[in-house]
Amino acid sequence: MTHAVISILAGLGVAGQALVVLLVLLLLVARDRLRTMLWGYELWTAFVVAAIATGGSLFLSQVAGFIPCEMCWFQRICMYPLSLLLLFLAWHGDNRSARYLVPFPVIGAGVSIYHLLIENHVVATPAQCQVGAGCTVKWIDYFGYMTIPTLALTAFVLLTVFLALAASGVEERPATLPADA
Repeated sequence: MTHAVISILAGLGVAGQALVVLLVLLLLVARDRLRTMLWGYELWTAFVVAAIATGGSLFLSQVAGFIPCEMCWFQRICMYPLSLLLLFLAWHGDNRSARYLVPFPVIGAGVSIYHLLIENHVVATPAQCQVGAGCTVKWIDYFGYMTIPTLALTAFVLLTVFLALAASGVEERPATLPADA
């Protein structure tokens, strides 16, 4: 069962990467059309991505028994709050607040890129990453490149796009004072 779930997560990662390419192309060619297609669902789709990423990371550590390294913990710090916050914002339809969540996936993507560089021996492994499992351990390796940091990077890029779309659809209203002020 563990292998099947890991295969599903890897497949979702590849599908997510295809979706990233499609979204970026649509943003470049037809931004308004993409806005119209996703109007009102940006936060819900971001929530689904964050929930799958959170559930997947918990599955990998708690069920599959993969020991998270230092970089994995930093990525989790950026992902886990998004699951709850996005659910709350989506439930209330608060696209305006989406702009305040954008730093989470942007920082998480940066950590994921750094983790990929460590994992592929492009950057020297930091001392704290050599304790325990270490950041260079590839717990999963599908399709020749799909590893845990690649899955995290895919989720963070998707979240950045969906949050940017949600935040960009909000009209700015000038601040006004109450009538009795």
